[in-house]
Amino acid sequence: MHLVTPRSASTTAPSDTVLLGAVDLAREVLLEQVDATDVGAATAAVLEGEHVVTHYFACLRAGYVGWTWSVTVTRAVDSDLVTVDEVVLLPGEDAIIAPQWVPYKDRIRPGDLSPGDLLPVEEDDPRLVPTYSFGDDPLDADAKAQVRQVAKDLGLGRVRTLSPEGIDLAAQRWHDGDGGPDTPLAQSAPAKCFSCGFLLRLSGHLAETFGVCANGNANDDGRVVALGHGCGAHSEAQLSKKQQPLPPAEHAHDTLTSDELETL
Repeated sequence: MHLVTPRSASTTAPSDTVLLGAVDLAREVLLEQVDATDVGAATAAVLEGEHVVTHYFACLRAGYVGWTWSVTVTRAVDSDLVTVDEVVLLPGEDAIIAPQWVPYKDRIRPGDLSPGDLLPVEEDDPRLVPTYSFGDDPLDADAKAQVRQVAKDLGLGRVRTLSPEGIDLAAQRWHDGDGGPDTPLAQSAPAKCFSCGFLLRLSGHLAETFGVCANGNANDDGRVVALGHGCGAHSEAQLSKKQQPLPPAEHAHDTLTSDELETL
C-alpha cells in the first residue's frame, strides 16, 4: 500500500499517522458490508484533507474488473478515535461501466416511431417559436396560452412555427444527409438537381437551397434534396454512344428448300 496526496488536497495538511494506520479498521468495516472473497489487498491511502484519509482495497468481485473499494475515515482534532465516513465501490480507469444515460427523446432516430407512438416536443423547444407573439420577452404559462388562443382566433393554422435555429438545424441535417451534395451518388451524377425538371422547389427561407425530388424512378423520390445534389435519373441525362444498347442484328432468312436440304 502507498500514500497518495491528491492535487485537490491542501499542501499544508499534515500527514495523519493515526488515520493512515487505520487500514485494519477500514477493512473490518468493509467486510461488514461485503463478502471477504470480494475484497483484495489494500492498494493505497489518499490524504483527502486535514484529518480525512481514504483507504483503497482491490475489488475481486466477479464482473467488477478495474473497480476499487473505497473506505473514508476521519477523526476529531483532539482525538485518536477513528470513525468511518463512507464505504463506496468506485470504478477505475480500466473499469467497465454503463454508458452515459441518454434520454429517450434523444435516442429516437428517423424510422423508430411506430403507429400510435407519440413524441411530444418540449414547451421551450428552441426549434419552434409562436406563430403570433407579443414580443421578444420570455413568456410564462399564461402568456403562452394567450398566444395560442390568438393564433387560433386569427386562423393562422399553426400555434408554433420553425424558429431560425430550427431552420438552420434542418438545413444542416439535409445538407449532410443522403440528399446532400457530397454523397457518392451526387458526385457521379451527370448534372445537379437545380437543373432537373423533376425538382419541386421549396418556398420560404430554403427555396434557394433545397427542393423535393418528384421522379418516381429516382432513389430520392419524395425526399428533400439539396440543389447541389444529383443522380443518374436527371431529366436531361443522356447516354453516350458507348453506353447505348447495341442495335439488334439483321434477320437471317432461310432460303433452303426441302430438296436442297436432303442433298447436303
